[in-house]
Amino acid sequence: MRKHRRSIWTNAASGISLSALFGIICSLVTTMLFSLMILKLIGNMQLAEWFNAASCVSGSYAGAYFNGKHRRKRGLAEGIICGLLIYAALSAAALLLAGNMTSIKKLLLLTASGGAGGVYGVNSKRPKNLMN
Repeated sequence: MRKHRRSIWTNAASGISLSALFGIICSLVTTMLFSLMILKLIGNMQLAEWFNAASCVSGSYAGAYFNGKHRRKRGLAEGIICGLLIYAALSAAALLLAGNMTSIKKLLLLTASGGAGGVYGVNSKRPKNLMN
């Protein structure tokens, strides 16, 4: 008889933390791409704040969407929590590396985009090979 193994997505804490890690990785990748684009194509730092905000939004949205797609419940709340976790990691890294905290605007940006990604992930089509 086959063993039934529980999915990582059944536990809310592990699912949200895994999704926040995915969001952080997406933010890092988009930050690297935007910085390369600034270095090679644009040449000046006038749009760096906008690119930074865009990479934060994309990472928070992607992480919360990933969570909502696999957990299939409480998309808004878990998306906001995912955005909060990404903000906490970002603030910890800024405190260690630069010696200051990130702004409250970034917290609002991450939680809003995380909530939107979580809602959209819950309401999107379920993957065929996803098992509970």
